[in-house]
Amino acid sequence: MSISLKNVRIVLVNTSDCRNIGSAARAMKTMGLSQLVLVNPVEMPNGQAQALAAGATDVLASAQVVATVQDAVKDCGLVIGTSARSRTLPWPMLEPRECGEKLVSEMNDFPVALVFGRESSGLTNEELQLCHFHVQIPANPEYSSLNLAMAVQTLSYEIRMNALAAQKQTVDKIKTADAINDRMEDEYPVVEEIERMYQHFEEALKGTGFITPSHPGLVMTKLRRLLNRARPDVKEVRMLRGILSSVDKASANKKP
Repeated sequence: MSISLKNVRIVLVNTSDCRNIGSAARAMKTMGLSQLVLVNPVEMPNGQAQALAAGATDVLASAQVVATVQDAVKDCGLVIGTSARSRTLPWPMLEPRECGEKLVSEMNDFPVALVFGRESSGLTNEELQLCHFHVQIPANPEYSSLNLAMAVQTLSYEIRMNALAAQKQTVDKIKTADAINDRMEDEYPVVEEIERMYQHFEEALKGTGFITPSHPGLVMTKLRRLLNRARPDVKEVRMLRGILSSVDKASANKKP
């Protein structure tokens, strides 16, 4: 199922090893993300980064390089920063699933960003204060060592899963609306529409000579009884009217 995540930006801050950038690019592409921004990387992507990116070298090639986190997110309406530890100053925290949901729910309104800090020390307090929310991956407290690419992969997965769920919800709504429309078409016609059909029947049968204009009553009474017993729905009434219209044309063509 194809989804568009072009408004979701992955920001890597001051990455020290370009191989981590390559692995992160690969993690992004497997989840359908393509917008990579590098903030003052210690080592620019090179052949080693391309090797670890595997089939995601296009993500590396199109990556933007900026000087600060503020430069990376200045046009974003929502920024979420990754944090591996609690800070002295409390900040609104999200679980990874909530992070994915939040980004997906707002990505159609403006660019959104997910910011990852340095391999050794993460984001500074000043950088985290540029973020609306912080997200922390609840890893095993006895061994919570996630490398950069693992963290990117985990949170990118949550973004994709939420995007797929949102897309499915939209498709389900469309299907439900279509089903409601179909049911509406299958509903029974109102009396006025039925009466127009009987009038059409009478005129068409007069045109063919099946009934005489002076004595239509008995035939029309029996026809009403037949069709009332069948109780045609809206589609069936339209079909009968279509048949009668073709009878009208045939009768008109036979007249001298």
